[in-house]
Amino acid sequence: MIVCLAILGALAVGVVSPGPSFVLIVRMALAVSRRAGIAAALGMGLGGVVFAGLALLGLHAVLVQAGWLYLAVKLCGAAYLLHLAVGLWRGADRPIAVVPTDAVRRATGGFARSVWIGLATQVSNPKTTIVYASVFAALLPPAPPTWLLVALPPLVFVLEAGWYTIVALTFSAARPRALYGRAKSTIDRLAGAIMGALGVRLIVESVRPG
Repeated sequence: MIVCLAILGALAVGVVSPGPSFVLIVRMALAVSRRAGIAAALGMGLGGVVFAGLALLGLHAVLVQAGWLYLAVKLCGAAYLLHLAVGLWRGADRPIAVVPTDAVRRATGGFARSVWIGLATQVSNPKTTIVYASVFAALLPPAPPTWLLVALPPLVFVLEAGWYTIVALTFSAARPRALYGRAKSTIDRLAGAIMGALGVRLIVESVRPG
């Protein structure tokens, strides 16, 4: 039980640290809907399950042995972050459309698409890959009990999805949405700039010697 709590505690530090996932959830909760933000939060939780499963299978050892694989992961993550950044920047001046809920769901692809966007954003972040791999490699015992292997993935889902659901609920409230409506262009460009900077940083780290 102590090992399980230690792993979840270490992961929680990374989860609550602002990054691409946080920016995405805030933007979806503000610009689309509370439902979309919560759906994306569930996608983040599924991404956490993917990372937890890979870490339990020894992802850290694989990345250490196959440097090209880690490079590919970083470049793919950078490409996705830059794609999000361009989309945010180009749509910054578009007004928020006030339309019926069903129309909003159709326009944004619905609940499933929001889940997919959250999942794709989570798994495209190589920093999260390394955090999970490192935490599990450092804290998981050499011969973990079966109950721990079974319990960790759903607990990780609760941790990731729970935190980002709180974020989505907070930023979809009336006052944050009103503030966003008044400063949409600035906020979207700032979010796009953050996403783009993170993507460029990954590319620089990938091509930097050593």
